[in-house]
Amino acid sequence: MPTLVTTRLTLRPFRESDVDRVVELASDRRVAEMTQNIPHPYLHEHAKTWIGSHAERFGQQQELVFAIEEREAGLLIGAIGLVFQSEHQSAELGYWIGVPYWGKGYCTEAARAVVDYGFLELGLHRVQARHFLKNPASGRVMQKIGMSYEGCLRQSVLKWGAYQDVCIYALLGRSRDD
Repeated sequence: MPTLVTTRLTLRPFRESDVDRVVELASDRRVAEMTQNIPHPYLHEHAKTWIGSHAERFGQQQELVFAIEEREAGLLIGAIGLVFQSEHQSAELGYWIGVPYWGKGYCTEAARAVVDYGFLELGLHRVQARHFLKNPASGRVMQKIGMSYEGCLRQSVLKWGAYQDVCIYALLGRSRDD
């Protein structure tokens, strides 16, 4: 599994030793509330199972997940990854950042690096991402990395008993003829 380095971040494979930190960050209800797949409460078993699945899912070309680590402090602050749809040469970008690190540009920096890797190294044609309408900060990340708004999937996700509108953005790679 690759490691990517940006100005302020190291995007690296998760390690077993990250379990406690993942639980610390992902167990904040505010993180879970803004994501489709993070349960609340978020338990050690969730983190162990999730981290334990990464190598196999990468080996099967299903998914690539990075720990987002602040380089200077060497501290895990979130996660980012691509879920592949190989038959379409596309992937869906997903991410979460621990609350203390919101609003600092880390997610945008990580997303730009992962999307660039997807296009330049993996040969993807399209990368898309979705966010709950109630989470406009995530939409700003998508806009900042050059994604275009494609629409709103009204009440398409049931989260904690309430239907959520989901906004979808996408970015196309350069065609093979460019």
